[in-house]
Order: sequence, then structure tokens, then C-alpha cells
Amino acid sequence: MTPAAKPAGTLYLVATPIGNLEDITFRALRTLKEADLIACEDTRHTQQLLNYYAIQTPTISYHEHNELTRAPELVLQLEEGSHIALVSDAGMPVISDPGYRLVHLAIRHNIPVVPIPGASALVAALSAAGLPVDKFRFLGFLPAKKSQRRKAIEEVRGSNKTLVFYEAPHRLLDMLEDVKEILGDLPVVVAREVTKVHEEFCRGTASEILARFKKKPVKGEMTVLIAPQLAARPALQKKSSIREEVTQVMSAEGLNERAALKSVARKLGLSRSDAYRRMQGEKRGER
Repeated sequence: MTPAAKPAGTLYLVATPIGNLEDITFRALRTLKEADLIACEDTRHTQQLLNYYAIQTPTISYHEHNELTRAPELVLQLEEGSHIALVSDAGMPVISDPGYRLVHLAIRHNIPVVPIPGASALVAALSAAGLPVDKFRFLGFLPAKKSQRRKAIEEVRGSNKTLVFYEAPHRLLDMLEDVKEILGDLPVVVAREVTKVHEEFCRGTASEILARFKKKPVKGEMTVLIAPQLAARPALQKKSSIREEVTQVMSAEGLNERAALKSVARKLGLSRSDAYRRMQGEKRGER
């Protein structure tokens, strides 16, 4: 009698902390403990997390430079019944990190792929940025080369969504210069070192953020968010001033100036203080 084939294992995509080691779920810890193998973007980095929680599961490297050959090796182990957890250095695997080849190949071989959600720099930054998040577009990392980066920014000109992407510290100033030139001096939030000791949210226009970071070294992991572009807003397409918009809202909705200004600022993707400064500038210009 032929023995029954051993059932395939499962590929688990496990989210790990993006800074604070306590930002990990009970389910993620249990999965890492019970897995036969943990595939890591950097085994030394992941070992710090495993040591912190006394997890002794063996690890193997899986990164952008070896995934072409390592993915088939891992799928073979999965087909033989091993349960493998895939982790990146921080956050959810595959999202702007290695893992796509392994997931795609596992699915092709009918191997179960199970996400174990958790910390994400993208979601954390969005929640605290103070920009409209009913619609947003995640761009991952922009190209490193200037010409390619500018082309990528050109492609999202006129978007009515908040734009979110990751950026390396040494490219932040050049990227903000390109944003200001191509998209305009829009409200920007730079979320730096999210969940870490030196967490910081820098808010202002592109030119204000540029001036701020030119005065001090740019360090840490960066998530950059750009407000919906004003060129896509009907109010600005008609070239109406903020003061005119506020007057119209006061009349149409019976609001006082403060409440009307807040409504207009939200519609234009501006902070109320920025909208107020612009309105005061318009008033001074009429004198």
C-alpha cells in the first residue's frame, strides 16, 4: 500500500516591530516559536528580536540578492511539510521588502500563504500625519536616480489622493526640492523614526520642511506624506482665493469665519493655520 503523501506546510508572512520591540502580536510570537524555519531579510537583525522573546527557531537568510535561488529552495521545504515564517527587518514582509517571489511561487505550488498582520510604518504614519486619509496612494521607495525620481513624481501630478512613500535620509532634501518644483509647495509630513525613542512628525509646506532639515542632519527611517495636490482641487482650478472660498462657505452653510476656514482648509488639504496665514496674506495684498 502506497503511503499517503505528506501534506504541504504553510508559509506565514509575519509582521515584526518597526522600532519598539513590544509592537508585536501574541499570534506573531506564537507563529515564530512554532515554525520550523524563519526566513529573514537579515538574520542578525531578526536574531535580536528572537533573543528578546527567547525564541529558538532556526533562521535562514532571504533577501533581494538571493531570493531568486532561495525561493525555490524554501518552496521545496514547504512541499515536504515544513512550516516557514517569512519576516523582513521591520514591518510587514513583501511591502517594499523582499518576499514577492516566494509568495508567488508558493501560490503556484498550492501552498497555503497566511498573513500575520502587525506593525506598519505606512499605516502608523498615515494615522498621525493629520492629512486626509480617505484616499491615499502608496508609492514605496522613489527611484534613487534624479531623472527617474522626477519622472515618478510627474506621473502623480494632479492626484486627489494623499501620497505616501518611504525615503532614505540622504535623498530627502533632493526629493523635497523635486516635489516643490513639480507638484507645488504642498503640505508635507515627514514621519521620522516612528515608534522609536526619537520619533518625530515634521509638518509644514515642502519649503518649510526643506528649511528645517537644511539646518540639522537628516537621520533615521523616513515616511513622507504629501497632501492631495491643489492643482486637482476645483476651487483652485477656478483660481478663487481662500478668502473668497471662506466667504462662500459662510454664506452657503451659515458658519462663522473660523468654522468656514476649517472647512475650506480640509477641502484643500491644508492645515487650518496654513489656510489662515494665506487668507491674511490675501487681505494684506488688497490694502
